[in-house]
Amino acid sequence: MTLNTQQLKTIMPGCDAGTWVEPLTAAMARFAIDTPQRMAAFLAQVAHESAETTRLEENLNYSAQRLMAVWPKRFPTPDAAQPYARNPQKLANRVYAGRGGNGDAASDDGWRYRGRGLFQLTCKENYRIAAAALGLPLLEQPDLVATPQVAALTAAHYWQRLGLNTIADHQPGDDDEKDFENISIRINGGRTGLAERKRYWIAAQAVLGSSG
Repeated sequence: MTLNTQQLKTIMPGCDAGTWVEPLTAAMARFAIDTPQRMAAFLAQVAHESAETTRLEENLNYSAQRLMAVWPKRFPTPDAAQPYARNPQKLANRVYAGRGGNGDAASDDGWRYRGRGLFQLTCKENYRIAAAALGLPLLEQPDLVATPQVAALTAAHYWQRLGLNTIADHQPGDDDEKDFENISIRINGGRTGLAERKRYWIAAQAVLGSSG
């Protein structure tokens, strides 16, 4: 099953469908996101995670107050937070140091491998895995992940890597809504934005004819 521009625009009104329909279609085909059920679940997650394909890079431009709220253990006081406020590169190198294959703060890996793409690919090890799977130089050129073609590919690869096609498939007697919640948890690590994800999913099912 393929996706057309009008379908994509109906699911994600804020998306530049002319730019995105081909990369998304190619990526979904490559990673077997090729039934209405799989496509609806995938596109719903894409819509939420990327603000309808308009946000392809992690926003790390925080105020000191916001830093204290998001990372209270790292930034317990205004004095601790202030050096990192409105300094995305310094912040990325602090909070991502030593995580997911990154080096220490001085390595600049936190900034180099910050969140990019439709599902916010983050940390050197995840870039390495995606690079190997896709045959692309993502370690050397991480900004490629913020381009439509590669953003779509890395998202679809990550989806397959997590085994989400099987969960998205409708099976007799299963609870599709619960399955979609489980997909959301695997993508996000929690239930953040679940209501919005479900709204996109319902819209995508209506467009693609995928309700079980």
